[in-house]
Amino acid sequence: MKTFELSGMRCPMPIVQLNRIVAGLAGGEEFEVTADDPAFALDLPAWCRRTGHEVVSLGNDSGVIRAVVRVRTTAPCSND
Repeated sequence: MKTFELSGMRCPMPIVQLNRIVAGLAGGEEFEVTADDPAFALDLPAWCRRTGHEVVSLGNDSGVIRAVVRVRTTAPCSND
């Protein structure tokens, strides 16, 4: 499983980086991400709901937020 370290970044940069990360991954692939921005624990689930990705796990270990995310397997729905 690939791991991406986003510590040291503050909102909105961890989410900006996630958009770049998932662009290079296959549908259904899981990856781990860590960050130390407290807002990331709220931003990640909201981002997943909006983009169709799935939070597999999410936890906080002494201020380090660690999550496993599954990349969506289909294109997101469009309201256009």
